[in-house]
Amino acid sequence: MNYKFLLESILMNMDEGILVVDSEANVTFYNEPATNIAGISPEKAIGKNILEIFSDLTPESSTFYQVLRNKQPIIDYAQTYMNYQGVKVSTLTSTIPLIEQGEVVGALEIYRDLTQVKELSEKVLNLQSELFKKKSNEKSYSGNGVVYTFDDIIGESLAIKKLKEQAKKIADSMSPVLVYGETGTGKEVLVQAIHSASRVRKHKPFIAQNCAALPNTLLDSILFGTTAGSFTGAKDKPGLFELADGGTLFLDEINSMDLELQGKLLRVLQDGIVRRVGGTNTVHVDVRIIASTNEHPAYIVGKNILRKDLYYRLNVVSLTIPPLRERVEDIPLLVKSFIEMYNNTVNKNVDNITPEAVHVLQSYHWPGNIRELKYAIESIMNFVDSHSIDVHDIPSHITDFLATPGVKLEETLENLPVSSLVDNLNKYEKQLIQRAIKQANGNGAKAARILNIPRQTLHNKIKKYNIDWKIILENDV
Repeated sequence: MNYKFLLESILMNMDEGILVVDSEANVTFYNEPATNIAGISPEKAIGKNILEIFSDLTPESSTFYQVLRNKQPIIDYAQTYMNYQGVKVSTLTSTIPLIEQGEVVGALEIYRDLTQVKELSEKVLNLQSELFKKKSNEKSYSGNGVVYTFDDIIGESLAIKKLKEQAKKIADSMSPVLVYGETGTGKEVLVQAIHSASRVRKHKPFIAQNCAALPNTLLDSILFGTTAGSFTGAKDKPGLFELADGGTLFLDEINSMDLELQGKLLRVLQDGIVRRVGGTNTVHVDVRIIASTNEHPAYIVGKNILRKDLYYRLNVVSLTIPPLRERVEDIPLLVKSFIEMYNNTVNKNVDNITPEAVHVLQSYHWPGNIRELKYAIESIMNFVDSHSIDVHDIPSHITDFLATPGVKLEETLENLPVSSLVDNLNKYEKQLIQRAIKQANGNGAKAARILNIPRQTLHNKIKKYNIDWKIILENDV
């Protein structure tokens, strides 16, 4: 294979931009085909000093100058600055020194656009700030951001009854909570219900943040706030801890948070003190932390994904939401609730589901749990032509999974191999990721879109399963 052609193809299909400078921080290579973050063409960029291109940067704030000076890489650093055209942009950069025979000869920076993500995050922060703004000197709020209560946790199974009883008992506790449940089991519904049942906190803010949705450097500033001048473009802004003062902060997918940030979270849990990024002043906050993970806590602690000391602190109260396949007796109640919901939204008048259809739904394994069941009922409600749902109305991916030609449904279920469910689900997830990477020809952003998950989540799962992109692209998956 022509390696020059291969390199050109890789560069042209990357979402990231690449900048290379010499030891004096003058640009020697620049490639940004898919975006216009820097606001300058390669022809104009080559030969210019990095400070000429980004006029509001200084030798102290420039990652290039820091790396050239310290000979140490700076990985996944979020910053905001003015580009060559005077447009404010936000990027996530990784800057690496180029060392030849012990001497720094330059630096390489790979960066991607975070402008829309940062703008959206700031809008959310501003909206939350307005929502939870205190009225004069009173400790009251105009809203608390909660829509669910324990009445929204539907089910009569022993597992669900026990879970609700446990959650109600700790609603007024000050202790942190760790919630474990597979994707789609309703972790946020449970967490909101706990907040709503708290006599102390229910009228105070409830704020939820998915830790997998943002790069860790940006998540740091979102959680803890920023001080003006702490980095280029930084302003005095409170973080989610300050906004949630008196209430609850829900950190979803805590297993996606890097270890350094986990250390900062542990310190807040221990002493209730928050220091903004780049600041020296501290603020005392009264916030109840509820964290969740979609992977078993023992697994992520064993793999050093979650710090042991943070796990011990969070796990003071441990709640596990059972997957839907372990509470199939609740499916009829859930289906009834979803039918009532979608009767209103899709203008139908369905009032029944046949026992045969219920049996099929109870026999399916529901890897997406309640969320998948909800969307399955939504699909059925859009196409059903009668007042009753029957087997033929159920989506084909469910019935195809359960039955093969000439074999009864019961026989199919009896002959399914029984082994570790977690292992099988992990194998299936790994295969899906490998197929998506293959289909996207190695383009990470496209693979994430195919899987309909955040790119950060995809990278975390690739690391978890030790997936080698090169092997995937060279072989059939």
